[in-house]
Amino acid sequence: MSLEDILTLASDQDELREKLIAVCRAMDASLQKEGISSREQYARPLLDVVMRGRVFRKRLASGVMIEMPYGNKISREFLLSPEPEPDHVWEPQTTKLLMHLASGARHVVIGGAYVGDQAAPLASLMQSWGGACHAFEPEEASFRFLKRSAEINHLTNLHCVPAGLWDADAHIALTGSDSLASPTAAEADNADSIAARSLDSYAAEKGLDEVGLIMLDTEGGEFAALRGAESFLTQPEGKAPHLVFEVHRHHVDWSAGLESTDIVRHVRERGYEVFAIRDYHSNHPMHGEPVELIPCDSVYLEGPPHGFNMLAVKDPGTLHSPFFRVVRGVSPKLLLHRDPALHQPVRQ
Repeated sequence: MSLEDILTLASDQDELREKLIAVCRAMDASLQKEGISSREQYARPLLDVVMRGRVFRKRLASGVMIEMPYGNKISREFLLSPEPEPDHVWEPQTTKLLMHLASGARHVVIGGAYVGDQAAPLASLMQSWGGACHAFEPEEASFRFLKRSAEINHLTNLHCVPAGLWDADAHIALTGSDSLASPTAAEADNADSIAARSLDSYAAEKGLDEVGLIMLDTEGGEFAALRGAESFLTQPEGKAPHLVFEVHRHHVDWSAGLESTDIVRHVRERGYEVFAIRDYHSNHPMHGEPVELIPCDSVYLEGPPHGFNMLAVKDPGTLHSPFFRVVRGVSPKLLLHRDPALHQPVRQ
């Protein structure tokens, strides 16, 4: 009898499902102590049966509820979080950084908001001072959950926009789906095309003259989105937004170094200092750890094709805080079972 058969016959399927998830979580914690990375190899096959086609909801430590479909690594990591109510869904240090940079901002913008895993916590934080989060998500299924995040958390300041961020008001097509949907320019009459906006155009329409933070995770569309935010990137120090954006080897050629890539050169030419953010691509507690930043000319980039987030700031004083630690010659990828000198936080 298969596990699927057992689940079908169970008198209380939800109770059995919760027990099996708890077994996966306990197994993962035990193997982690032995230095074994287990989530993909051991927990995933069981979870894929237990959670196939299901939607789950989980509370963050802040009280924000995240509802999402099971089916990718982000959902598995969140489901197996070591803490019952973690302070993040995915990428603990990036989440922490975004919350820090958004402090006091009137407006923040997220491109590639997915299900609201970053947007909902930001909007919840910003409610206390009347700030607003503008979240762009072109992928239809993800957008439904983004809207759901706003609804279940009563976030009237989370403005969900069913469009991509691009260098002009145009149309794009998505290759792939879910959190890995990658945009390319498309003709308006393409049956698969999706609307896209430039941030400059959107801001003019909404009357936004200042944005404190722009976060972009658009699977290769980050440079186009930044080109469409020229009116903000050229603002002076103290008014220009902080930038957090992903680069990935599949989309960005860094063979001559990060500082030679088009996207890094673009923001540096507009007065920004640029750093790689060290982070886990998982759900991993990082309480009390400073956010480690690597100057873009000192990033260890070896290994299989991978991606990571970068931070760009115009005001160097932003980083003069115990919240940050600037390090050199290490990888932005924090990994539990690789060379700790390259892939673990620097201990001082």
